[in-house]
Amino acid sequence: MPRPHLELLAPARDADIGIEALNHGADAVYIGGPGFGARDKAANDVADIARLADHAHRFGARVFVTLNTILRDDELEGARKLAWALHDAGADALIVQDMGLLELDLPPIQLHASTQTDIRTPEKARFLQDVGFSQMVLARELDLHQIRAIAAQVQGAVLEFFVHGALCVAYSGQCFISHAVTGRSANRGSCSQECRQPYTVLDAQGRIVAHDKHVLSLKDNDQSANLAALVDAGIRSFKIEGRYKDMATVKNVTAHYRQRLDALLEGRRDLRPASSGRCTYTFTPQPEQGYNRGGTDYFVNGRKDDIGAFDSPKHAGLPVGHVMRMDAEGFELDTGDAAILLHNGDALTWWDLQGELQGVPVNTATPLPTPGAGGGTRWRIVPNQPPGVGTTALKDLRPGTAVNRNRDMGWERLLARPSAERRIGVDLTLAQTRVDGIEGFELSLKDEDGHRASVRVAHPHEPARDAARAEAQLKEGLARLGGTLFQARRVRLALAQPWFLPAGVLNALRRDGIAALEAARAAAFQRLPRAMPVEPPVPYPEDTLSYLANVYNGQAAAFYARHGVKVVDAAYESHEALGEVSLMITKHCVRYSLSLCPKQAKGVTGVQGTVRAEPMTLVHENLRYTLRFDCKPCEMHVVGAMQPHVLKALNRQLKAEAQAAPVHFYRRQGSAATGSLSRS
Repeated sequence: MPRPHLELLAPARDADIGIEALNHGADAVYIGGPGFGARDKAANDVADIARLADHAHRFGARVFVTLNTILRDDELEGARKLAWALHDAGADALIVQDMGLLELDLPPIQLHASTQTDIRTPEKARFLQDVGFSQMVLARELDLHQIRAIAAQVQGAVLEFFVHGALCVAYSGQCFISHAVTGRSANRGSCSQECRQPYTVLDAQGRIVAHDKHVLSLKDNDQSANLAALVDAGIRSFKIEGRYKDMATVKNVTAHYRQRLDALLEGRRDLRPASSGRCTYTFTPQPEQGYNRGGTDYFVNGRKDDIGAFDSPKHAGLPVGHVMRMDAEGFELDTGDAAILLHNGDALTWWDLQGELQGVPVNTATPLPTPGAGGGTRWRIVPNQPPGVGTTALKDLRPGTAVNRNRDMGWERLLARPSAERRIGVDLTLAQTRVDGIEGFELSLKDEDGHRASVRVAHPHEPARDAARAEAQLKEGLARLGGTLFQARRVRLALAQPWFLPAGVLNALRRDGIAALEAARAAAFQRLPRAMPVEPPVPYPEDTLSYLANVYNGQAAAFYARHGVKVVDAAYESHEALGEVSLMITKHCVRYSLSLCPKQAKGVTGVQGTVRAEPMTLVHENLRYTLRFDCKPCEMHVVGAMQPHVLKALNRQLKAEAQAAPVHFYRRQGSAATGSLSRS
C-alpha cells in the first residue's frame, strides 16, 4: 500500500507567483481563473493556468483552480464552460463552494470543497465526501479533537487545513456584513473587510467598554509549532492563505513551511511528500518579515484570549531600535545591534500616545560613526515627507520611542532575485555498447521516483591516455545538470576501462538523456481521479436550510432537494432576509477577549451551556450591530440589517442589468421542490 502523502498548498495571485511557489517547495498551488474565483482582484487567463500547470507537472505537483463564488442561474453556463476550459488547460482540481455546479455536466476533474462550505462537523464532512469531493479544507476554528473526529468519519477524502496567513473572523461562508454595508458580497469575491474597522463596544446598559478598537480584527494564523499534531489528527494538506500576497511573501512563507514539513518527514517514514524534488535557498525564511498582525494558533489548542489584533489591523513590523535624538530634518536611531542594517526606502513605524500606529518611509538611512572597535549601531534617518514639514509629521515620535520596521528594502531586494532551486535526484550510469559490431555508449537514468530513460550514441572505444583523469572527467561531465530539473545523486561508470569520450559527445549524450527522462516523467504523469458520488444520494444532515446555506441558484436548490432537504431559503444576496439577521457568525468572542465572559469570573462553576451573557452593541460611525452570545457552543453573532441605501443601489443595478440581459437568481417559494427562479 502506498504511503500517504503530505501536501504543502501555496497561494498564487498569478502564474509567475505560482511558479515561484513551486520552485520554493509547494506540492500544489491554488489560483483563480478568469472568473468566479472568490478574489475579484486575482483573476488569471486560462493560458496562464496552462503555463503554471505545465511547470507544476514537471515536479509531479498540482494546480487547483478556485471556482468558489456562489453563482446566479445566468452564470452557471459560463462557469460550466470555464470548468471545461480549465480541465483542458491541465488544471488538476476545482475548488468549489456552490453545490449547483455538481448538477452540471462538469469535466472529469477532481472537486475540492472550498473553505466557504464551512466544514465544522463530521456529518457535513462525510456528506461532502459522499457527494464527490476528494479534498476539503476544514474550518479554521476547529481544535485538534474536532479534527480527529472528522478524520475518523472521512477516510476517502484528503483533509486540508489553513496553517498560515490572515484569519477571517467569521466562519467562512457565514459572513454577510460586507454585503449589508457596501453591497460587496464576500461569497462572490468582493469582501470590503468590515471586520478590520474600529468599533466602540457598549454593554447592555450603554456604557463604553472599549473605544475605537478593532475588536473584530484577528492576529494572523501561524501553525508552525503544530504541524506534527495536525498530521496526527489527520490533516494531509497544509494550506497557506494569501491569493493577494506578493511574490516575496509567497516565496518566504512557502520556503518556511517546506523546511518544517521536510524536517517532519525525515522522522516519519510512514509518510511521503506529495511531489518530487528538494529545494535549496539563497535566504533563511523569516515569515515575520512579511505582512502580519502578530501570530496566533487560533483554536487548534483550545480557546485563548490573545487572538485579537485590536490596536491596529496594520503590519507594525519588527523592532529595529529606539529614537535617541530629534532635529528639524529627522532623527537618530540606535538599533543596539550592529547586525541590523537600515536602508533607503525602508518603512518605520511606532505607536503614538493614543495607541495608534504611525509610520513613515525612509528617504535616507546613514550609519553614524561609533567610537570603539565594534560595528556602529546608530543611524541618521531622514524621512521621506513633503518639503518644509520637518518632524512635525512624526506624530509623538520622541527620544526613547521604540521603532519598528515594516518594510525592509534589503530583504525585498534579496527576494526579488532568484532565491531557490528545486531539483529532482537522478542516478546516471554510463556503459559501453557494441551492437552489430558498432561500438558506442549508453547512458541510463533513473530518477528519485523510479522513472527510467536511456539513450545511446555510436562512438569508438578509445583508451584514455590518463585513466584517472578520464574517469573524473566522465563523472564530472555527466553530473553537470545545471539548468535542468535534476541533480545527480550518483554517477556510475560501467566500463571495462575509462575510455576517451570527447566533451561534445558526452554533453550531447547527457542532454539527450535528460530530455528522454523528462519525456518519461511526462508520459507517466496521471491526472487526479474524479471521485464518484455515492448512490442512491446520501441525505444532507439537515432537512431545512436558511439563508446561511448560500443557495443562489435553482441548481443548488435542486441539489439539496435531491439530498432530502425539504425547505431551502434563498441566499442573503437574494435580498429576502431584509430585517435584522446574523450578519456574521464567529467563534471569536468579544466578551471573552475583553475578559468579560461570565465563565471567566471567579466562582462561576455552572454547567456548560447554562451561562448566558447579555448582548452588547458595536458602533462604527452611523452603523450599529448587536452582539449576541450563544454560550453553549461558545459562538458570537453580529446582528444587523442591510443598509437601505445599499439595498436601493443594488436593486437599481440589478434592474439595469436585467434590461441589458436576463439576470436570474434563486428565490424560494415554498419548499426547495417548488422553488422557482425570478428575474429581479
